[in-house]
Amino acid sequence: MNDQIRPAPESVTPAVSGPAPAHGPRAGYLDYARIGPLSRPAAAALATTTALAARLDPTDLDRLFALSDAAQTSAARLLDARRHEIALAPSTSNGLFTVAAALHGPGTVLVPRDEFPANLYPWLRFAGRGGPAVRLVDPDGQRHITPDLLRRHLTPDVTALAVSAVDSLTGHLAPLAALKEVLGPGRLLIVDAIQGLGSVPLEVDAADILVSGGQKWLRAGWGAALLLIRDRCAERLAPGLGGWAGVTEPFAPRHPAPPLPGAAAHLATNPDFPAAAAIGAAIDALAGQGGPAVVGGRIRAVLNELLDRARQAGAEVLLDGLGPQERGGIGAFRLPGHDPAAVHRALEAGGVITTRRDEWIRLSPHASTPDAAADLLTEALHVFTRPTSHSQEPICPTN
Repeated sequence: MNDQIRPAPESVTPAVSGPAPAHGPRAGYLDYARIGPLSRPAAAALATTTALAARLDPTDLDRLFALSDAAQTSAARLLDARRHEIALAPSTSNGLFTVAAALHGPGTVLVPRDEFPANLYPWLRFAGRGGPAVRLVDPDGQRHITPDLLRRHLTPDVTALAVSAVDSLTGHLAPLAALKEVLGPGRLLIVDAIQGLGSVPLEVDAADILVSGGQKWLRAGWGAALLLIRDRCAERLAPGLGGWAGVTEPFAPRHPAPPLPGAAAHLATNPDFPAAAAIGAAIDALAGQGGPAVVGGRIRAVLNELLDRARQAGAEVLLDGLGPQERGGIGAFRLPGHDPAAVHRALEAGGVITTRRDEWIRLSPHASTPDAAADLLTEALHVFTRPTSHSQEPICPTN
């Protein structure tokens, strides 16, 4: 944007400070794939920027714009991208709809049939409205997507593959580099990264387009998502949802004005500044903890221990054959012969917070998850394997 609508950030210090939350998540909180409780840096950034927005002196507005810029710079480092290849969208879903509106047909987008619906509806809504057709791909066994599966569906009309970096139920980590190799340079790899960004290392270089909100593994809350559109594919996307914030002269006497360069061309309006500051603080905190490789290693170690405890209780683990580098931060299990709803209630009663998807109980810890969480899980599941004084059969709680 030009200086008419945003002050120049050169004189602004983008550092934030503020009160940290009084309490973090409980020891048994294993539901980061659903929502990550705000981290202290993100909460501090939200508090500071909200205070600025409440006061809003001219220099405060400068700071708000600068914090948004700083968040984009941090995101570019995380995603190994150029600064102008990053924009901030309101959410993962909004970012995916932005991409669907920008990618005009003809052609076909492949989407795994068991994708999380946020990565399906944008393509369905724009198919027949100038966007490419959609073809659903059945999974290869229980794995979300594999290069061999993609190769079998790669007909000449295919122009893109839209896929989650990590499957939200099985935890299968998509082999992004291998998928991009199969697609080749002429087809787009579009990645919904929200279940992977901040939880495990991702092959982000392979993604032509990547979208990720901050409310899960990054622990940044709602309101801001990273939208990466690499230069190598930018010319293939028209600014379908780009509004006044995405043009070079928003106050030009006549419109439309030329779009801004890079991902900013797809912005409809200014970002949510407190949310932008929060996601920037969360990304900086991730870097300060050693980055995705270090944090992801800890998450995988915690998850492996939790899944081992579930197996010891007689549980069946979904997609148990995944190799160490094939799983993200998500694992799911079920107890054969027991009502999944009853198991889920027993876990919650025992202080273990999870998500139930039909018959499966999903575990998704974080690097900060304490060792005590595994003991809580074991104790909560023990009621299903402990024999009563009258029978050796497992019992099922009624509460």
